[in-house]
Amino acid sequence: MEYLPQHIEALIFAAPTPVSLEELQNVLLENFGVRFAQKVMLEAIDALKKRYDLDIHSFEIIEVAGGYQFMSKGAYHETIGTHLRLQSNKKLSRSALETLSIIAYKQPVVKSELEKIRGVSCDYSIQKLLEKELITISGRAETIGKPLLYSVTDRFMDYFGINSLEDLPQPKDFALPENTVGAPEELMVEEE
Repeated sequence: MEYLPQHIEALIFAAPTPVSLEELQNVLLENFGVRFAQKVMLEAIDALKKRYDLDIHSFEIIEVAGGYQFMSKGAYHETIGTHLRLQSNKKLSRSALETLSIIAYKQPVVKSELEKIRGVSCDYSIQKLLEKELITISGRAETIGKPLLYSVTDRFMDYFGINSLEDLPQPKDFALPENTVGAPEELMVEEE
């Protein structure tokens, strides 16, 4: 099809969230009655990516959260960040970020385990994360009372710009080196 890249481009542009290759194929099948081969679709997407790699464009097509989405290029992040900071004061609170990180690493997880790790009630954080669609109820645990299980969503991946949970930093990346002498500067307290 002569205009296949333009149709894919329009679909990616119009979608509020990343669009998977399968979704693109299904829409085109419904619209044209032809199921385009994965290879043909990927070639069209690669052609679009090359087009937007040019310096005249401030955005590009990237693969994120199992799909494709338009994103601004890194050179413009500071400008966009300034705009967003001035426009929005609805950020995730520290408690919501802590709760979200536990869910991301331990999912699926029940609320009682979250509260055991954090040491405080997580009701409000869970409610806000559910409202922002960063987490979802993924089922019920097979324990007494059958408590709800929570997991992160594709919107979480999109929000943090990662393609899969494997892209999250690993806990070992945060560990202090074993062969250090003395305490790290941040933890040292001056004696008076």
